[in-house]
Amino acid sequence: MARRHFGLDATKEPLSRKRTAVVTGSSRGIGEAIARRLAQDGYAVAINDVAANKAGVERLVAELNETFGDRTSVGVVADVTSSSEVRTMVETTVKHLGPLTVMIANAGICGVGAALDTSDELFAQTMNVNLTGVWNCYRHAARQMIAQGPVPAGSTGYKILGASSIAAYRPFPLLAPYCASKWAVKGMTQVFAVEMAQHKINVNCYAPGIVGTAMWEKLDETLGKMQGRPKGETVNKYVHELTAMGRVSVPEDVSKVVGFLCSPDSSFVTGQNIVVDGGIVFS
Repeated sequence: MARRHFGLDATKEPLSRKRTAVVTGSSRGIGEAIARRLAQDGYAVAINDVAANKAGVERLVAELNETFGDRTSVGVVADVTSSSEVRTMVETTVKHLGPLTVMIANAGICGVGAALDTSDELFAQTMNVNLTGVWNCYRHAARQMIAQGPVPAGSTGYKILGASSIAAYRPFPLLAPYCASKWAVKGMTQVFAVEMAQHKINVNCYAPGIVGTAMWEKLDETLGKMQGRPKGETVNKYVHELTAMGRVSVPEDVSKVVGFLCSPDSSFVTGQNIVVDGGIVFS
């Protein structure tokens, strides 16, 4: 797949901001909310997604550049399952925005279905996007940061974050591949944190709970059909029976925590999986 970027004039010199972030899977949902938060916090942000979501990438890039100033954002179409495409994505970001200080490996997918009915193809695809995609982002971001040398003065430090989930703690029905991938992200993050500490790179992951996104809508619909519930009732049941705060999460709940993990206030936080679930009770 050809890598393409949007939103910046290629004839201009790199912006070289002291805060530059890549957010994968950021054309919508949690990734979009994270990108908006980082732009508000003064980051130049590379918006990434696959080619099928190119329109969403272009829309968000245009909005961020209009709201926060020209050359705040660039869009890069790339598939995180491809190591070469992730490497090029990082190179493109550095070329147009300046040294990379933050990588948010947010892109993910979720197939819904009973474990015995899940195809080999769906299992492989889920692990490839949710785990290999994070692996590619972690490695290429870390290599870039190490090559850049000491953290740029005035930046928030080198930060690498991955998307885990409460599914890394609780066995949700119909989500076997998804749960497996998020458990793996949690463990991989802890290893990277130990190895990257010598380079002054903080590595953490965030674990959303029940968020009002397309994934949970699909899970609600599938479980509803299996258990004879109308649309919306399954998620409401989970929220009211399991969530102490008594509401479905919104993407901005997650982006606020990510904003903290990217800030200087989290300089002594590494190897953690920060749960953002409104107080889900595991029974």
